[in-house]
Amino acid sequence: MVAIFSDRKDFIFRAVTEMYGQVAQHPERTFHFPTGRLACLFVGYPAAQLDLLPVAAVESFAGVGYPFGAAVIGERDVVLDIGSGSGTDTLLASTMAPQGTVHAIDITASMLLKLRRNAAEMGRGNVEVLEGNAEAIPLSPASVDVVTSNGVLNLVPDKPLAFAEIARVLRPGGRLQVSDIALDNPASDRCRSDPKLWAECVVGAVTEADYLRLLREAGLEAEVIGRQDYFSGSANPDTRRAAKALGAHAITLRGLRIA
Repeated sequence: MVAIFSDRKDFIFRAVTEMYGQVAQHPERTFHFPTGRLACLFVGYPAAQLDLLPVAAVESFAGVGYPFGAAVIGERDVVLDIGSGSGTDTLLASTMAPQGTVHAIDITASMLLKLRRNAAEMGRGNVEVLEGNAEAIPLSPASVDVVTSNGVLNLVPDKPLAFAEIARVLRPGGRLQVSDIALDNPASDRCRSDPKLWAECVVGAVTEADYLRLLREAGLEAEVIGRQDYFSGSANPDTRRAAKALGAHAITLRGLRIA
């Protein structure tokens, strides 16, 4: 059973927006989770790919893995990046789909502003930036070839709804590449009811088994293609202890929309 704290959604989204607004506006600060170029290298991004991007896109990176390891993006694809942040994954996807389109959605205004500037700096005319969240994706049904997301869906209160939205916008046979946080041991309802703890990427996560089950129930088949001890890169000892107690780790998935 996955608890959904619908009565606290507004508080959770507000806490997440405030946290990642700080990452956008003050990338020089140290946070509870790895950020910036060093975080990209830590989770597996090749330096040569990062060198293609504006510094401002990479400095506010807050992903948890390297979803492009799934290798599912084609040059003509329509791609959706859920939780785009300042644009590390959006802009990389735009170079992999030069004859396609990349839709980028995020709930943090300062991240979206930064992404627009970064896309303009790179001259990426195939990027469309939209405000929105995973529980209400502002796109038409069956309009997307690939969904990518990095360290975002663990922050969403209603995961069944978010996964259903992903299935809705993906075309039958459409592909999925996701890096996210999963747990070995479920977080207590008491911890999950604290919006501030959600923003730190741990207590909003579910177990790997629940994650894959929820995807299947939404009509999405996925396999885990990589795991990493992501929180070992945290500068905060309390975060490392909490993550260890829950068995929190990063997973990377490759999947598809069942036809």
